[in-house]
Amino acid sequence: MERRKVGILGATGMVGQRFIQLLSNHPWFEIAWLAASDRSAGKTYGEACRWKLETPLPANIAAMTIQPNVPEGTVGELPKIIFAALDADVARELEPKFAAAGCAVISNSSAFRMVADVPLVIPEVNADHLALIEAQSTRKENGGNGGYIVTNPNCSTIGLVLALKPLADRFGIESVFVTTMQAVSGAGYPGVPSLDILGNVVPFIKNEEEKMEEEASKLLGRLSGAKIEMLDAKVSAHCNRVAVEDGHTECVSIKLRTKATREQILAAWSEFEPLRGKHLPTAPAQPVEFDGGADRPQPRLDRMRGRGMTATVGRLRECSLLDWKFVVLSHNTIRGAAGAAVLNAEILALLGKLDKLGVAATPAVAVMA
Repeated sequence: MERRKVGILGATGMVGQRFIQLLSNHPWFEIAWLAASDRSAGKTYGEACRWKLETPLPANIAAMTIQPNVPEGTVGELPKIIFAALDADVARELEPKFAAAGCAVISNSSAFRMVADVPLVIPEVNADHLALIEAQSTRKENGGNGGYIVTNPNCSTIGLVLALKPLADRFGIESVFVTTMQAVSGAGYPGVPSLDILGNVVPFIKNEEEKMEEEASKLLGRLSGAKIEMLDAKVSAHCNRVAVEDGHTECVSIKLRTKATREQILAAWSEFEPLRGKHLPTAPAQPVEFDGGADRPQPRLDRMRGRGMTATVGRLRECSLLDWKFVVLSHNTIRGAAGAAVLNAEILALLGKLDKLGVAATPAVAVMA
């Protein structure tokens, strides 16, 4: 596939850095444009960014000049594919402007996840929901030029839903109870103060429980015409911040609509290969992998399975309150953030959804409702 030029909004933050790490040598995409806040605009990326990842900052990226976080003034040079790593309040203002400028905005923000015609997508789970962009891209307020927004889920939701999808398809789900132990990197840099998190557990993450419950229902819902029918199941979440660098661990109990044996559940996970044969560069060979160890999965040992894109499940056993319980682990800034968005862009490319994008001469501000 011909390499397409892409831009990154919010390029200096932790998720923006993950985007750069994952896209620097990507066979389908080429980083051509970086944008950040006013205090960074005009500087080189190397000057503006405190690089915090384990791999070196690529020299060509360090030398790039950071642009303002707006599409105006870059018409003709603005890439048609924009990866957005913005805080929700900023995203709510800026992402519609880029959609109005004819861009595919591949967003990691929560700002538009629950908007009716904005797809909330995990490619292995609900790629068919991408059909929603057809109505979105022709909105008058979007300029009618093919621009749209596609979102990926919250970092805690994505591991949960990957583990639930094979079970939902085979047995149906009646209720889910989940308790998370979420890594500090999910709070961004510099994140949670050390005196708050070291030797401690913080049993509150703002809006996290609501996001998990709503997003899981949309992701596992059914596309009906131009809308999503939410999953008819109860989801209850407890979310906690713990002193782990990367990797969200979640303890899950589920009640199934059709009874299943342990062997049937393990088969559902192991046979879950919806992207097999698609040859998407970021997709793991096995999106859900079971580890039979008595004390697995663990963030330190398992978060990089599938290059950080695999959800690892373990400790499957009967639940005395519901039917079954298990533990799921996923990397929160790769599978739960930048990697999820890159995979969304890859499935959009495969489906031809990046082929009809256009740049409007005079960008108009879109109003999402």
